[in-house]
Amino acid sequence: MNETLSRLVDSGVVAVLRGVDADQLIGITEALREGGVTAVEITADTPNVAEKIGEVADSFDDEVVVGTGTVLDSETARTTLLAGAEFVVSPSLHEDVIETCNRYGAVTGPGVMTPTEAVRGYEAGADFVKVFPAKTVGPAHLGAMKGPLGQIPMMPTGGVSPDNAGDYVDAGAFAVGAGGALVDYDAAERGDYEAITETAREFTRVVEEARADD
Repeated sequence: MNETLSRLVDSGVVAVLRGVDADQLIGITEALREGGVTAVEITADTPNVAEKIGEVADSFDDEVVVGTGTVLDSETARTTLLAGAEFVVSPSLHEDVIETCNRYGAVTGPGVMTPTEAVRGYEAGADFVKVFPAKTVGPAHLGAMKGPLGQIPMMPTGGVSPDNAGDYVDAGAFAVGAGGALVDYDAAERGDYEAITETAREFTRVVEEARADD
């Protein structure tokens, strides 16, 4: 298995940071790391995304694997990879993004909803597929796709919470992506990073328990 993909598996939870403020970025990432979430995805629509990716990559070195989310074109993929991103995730399927990531040896996961999209993305060279938005279909949909497509790693994102993360793992997810249910920006604004750490611990505990039951 690719080392970066292996690190995503080890984390079990990929934190999706969208529009995170520069002055909160390191504090939030550290709070997540302390809670066991060691994979962070900074979305490409975040202001100065390349600079922020570089900052996290430089600050945490091998302790946290950092990637880019919401990537819709190859140019954005290349820019953020050169800034230090180690993986690239999209909400939809873009073969030019996959091609660019393959060229630079980076892990990539396109957004898919159907078996046809999953196979198309995997055949194009994706390392995994992001089942998105997961909340509209639920764990049963992911499990149904994993039946005939067990060779394709799948990560649900969108509406994943500690209440259902274990169900997705039981259905076959190798990890889960989580944004609002994991990162409380209001807490960060107050300087209450411990609240984020506690939520991260809850997420990782649920994922670990679901894995242990398999």
